[in-house]
Amino acid sequence: MPRSFFARPAPVVAPELLGCLVTHAGVTVRLTEVEAYTGEGTDPGSHAFRGRTPRTEVMFGEAGHLYVYFSYGMHWCANVVCGDEGEAQAVLLRAGEVVAGHDVAALRRARVRERDWARGPARLTSTLGVDRSHDGADVCAPGAAVTFAPPVEPVRPDAVRTGPRVGVSGPGGDGTAYPFRFWLDAEPTVSAYRPAVARRRTS
Repeated sequence: MPRSFFARPAPVVAPELLGCLVTHAGVTVRLTEVEAYTGEGTDPGSHAFRGRTPRTEVMFGEAGHLYVYFSYGMHWCANVVCGDEGEAQAVLLRAGEVVAGHDVAALRRARVRERDWARGPARLTSTLGVDRSHDGADVCAPGAAVTFAPPVEPVRPDAVRTGPRVGVSGPGGDGTAYPFRFWLDAEPTVSAYRPAVARRRTS
């Protein structure tokens, strides 16, 4: 996938990533669900909303790089940076279907049924073998370890659904203002939608 594909607004790139193939370390996943995040000062659901931090520095860089972060102290989640440099836009890879490398995926996802191997962002990275070491990786560079490829079959526009992002609280979880979750209709590998649970204040 050329860098020009990613160098556009995340809400434009996200639905076009559906059906695309992500390959790493012997496994290929067809993306069935993604989420778009715009950047600093524009998207309260984005890690970059309040500006640059050491954690989000990659998001402010060149399109076509991975932004990988640790979630809830347990899981890795992978995003691909979009837009122009300095905008901090990205698309979260939420779920997909393993279409190649089933033997490798089965070893990484032992005791998990095949439908669920990459059903959710943490499961997807685990199945692909993506972790913190891939933060900042250039997916457009020659010989890249993690690569993106166009869909084998074009995705029908009427098969794409959109709605609120999963687990995003506050204004960023407003599905009317930010309908930035995109998925393929009737795909069993799409993760279940769960609204964010408001955190209780502790004294």
